[in-house]
Amino acid sequence: MKTTVEIADSLFEEARACAESQGVPFRHLVEEGLRTVVAKKQKPAARFRLRDASFGRPGAAQRIAWPDVRAAIYEGRGE
Repeated sequence: MKTTVEIADSLFEEARACAESQGVPFRHLVEEGLRTVVAKKQKPAARFRLRDASFGRPGAAQRIAWPDVRAAIYEGRGE
């Protein structure tokens, strides 16, 4: 299919030079770029996973009950 696309002159010159240096037609370079962008958009983004940075033995959070922590935080305030 033929179509018309407006491309910035500087980008066109860079793309044309890139196609020439690779020895491929400009059309091939454009199609490859479009396929790459379309494929990238179709893949779901990888979910972020926070690495486990804990040490081998239990930390303070595992030895102290939450009510005790809360009481220490608010000690001397209010009640």
